[in-house]
Amino acid sequence: MARPMGPRFKVARRLGVDVYGHPKALKRGVEDHRNISEYGLQLLEKQKLKAYYGVLEKQFRRYVDRAFRSKGNPGDFLVQQLECRLDNIVYRLGFGSTLREARQMVVHGHILVNEKRVDRPSYAVQVGDEIQLKSSSLEKTVFRDRFLSKDLYLPYLSKDKNTLMGTLLRMPVREEVPIEVVDSRVVEFYSKH
Repeated sequence: MARPMGPRFKVARRLGVDVYGHPKALKRGVEDHRNISEYGLQLLEKQKLKAYYGVLEKQFRRYVDRAFRSKGNPGDFLVQQLECRLDNIVYRLGFGSTLREARQMVVHGHILVNEKRVDRPSYAVQVGDEIQLKSSSLEKTVFRDRFLSKDLYLPYLSKDKNTLMGTLLRMPVREEVPIEVVDSRVVEFYSKH
């Protein structure tokens, strides 16, 4: 399985945003982008969006193509698709402390969707799907403690701390997604190609 590797903090400093959710990611400052062209700004926004969700270029391109074929705003649809990936939902619910850890949990088979094991991080979670730990993983206190300690503030997800289960209530609206990206620039970047 291909996934972005390498120095995460360097990427965060170059993009100017803490895309990995680590408190020390921008401690050494942000790279200065002086005299950047319009194309450079569009490229920067695209790289930010890819980094937020840990997607490589080929797979990201497929999401963009799907967004252009959809009805409505392609930028909103693109962010909505990426936000509903299984690894991201597992991260947002608090099973994993980082997106990379959530992805590893999915790949190692710790996560059930509607009581069926799913080991693909790119699995598209549908409205009403229930995400939970498999029974043998419930015994691991690290997973349980992390899930119980993280508060959920996203209105499109619900979290039941008694059963250690999360549910996608509805598709997310762009304004609710906690990322700092100008998705219209991403759409402009790909509309030229």
